[in-house]
Amino acid sequence: MNQIPTDSSRSLLRHFLATIAYRGGKAIRNAPAGFGSFRAEGSMNTPVMVLAHIGDLIQWADRWCRGDPVYQVSEPLAWDMEIRRFHEALERFDRHLASGGTIEASVEALFQAPIADALTHIGQLALLRRIAGAPVLGEAYRLAEIVPGRLGPEQARPGREFERDKGVIWREPQSE
Repeated sequence: MNQIPTDSSRSLLRHFLATIAYRGGKAIRNAPAGFGSFRAEGSMNTPVMVLAHIGDLIQWADRWCRGDPVYQVSEPLAWDMEIRRFHEALERFDRHLASGGTIEASVEALFQAPIADALTHIGQLALLRRIAGAPVLGEAYRLAEIVPGRLGPEQARPGREFERDKGVIWREPQSE
């Protein structure tokens, strides 16, 4: 049974999308040439296949909210085109949420399926970057400037990055 989402639920969904844009953007931004087709040893999927799946998840969530819960698998596009599709899918879904359009799915179901899955796959992209020799620095994401509606490739600069391999771990200063 679906409940009519409240304004706070709609705001939370928009924040989820902005988080996906921020974290996903960080995982794909400035990837080395050829990264989209990189295949880690024993891996079934290339980064472009993972990114295509993330785009499919976001489009599915958007369609589900509009009353069409059918998941569709897309044939992966070229890496740059998948990056564009990723951001455009987030922007389209966000526009629907911001417009006050109907939401035919529960926030809980959207979080536990497409949103959580998208975040998992963003982690895979970050791991593949590390395996490919082009790691993405870790970050204190709770301090990140994540803004609902900011869904394109241009995101805020990271606030507090760290690189564990170098032994540099940021710690929050103690309050006096």
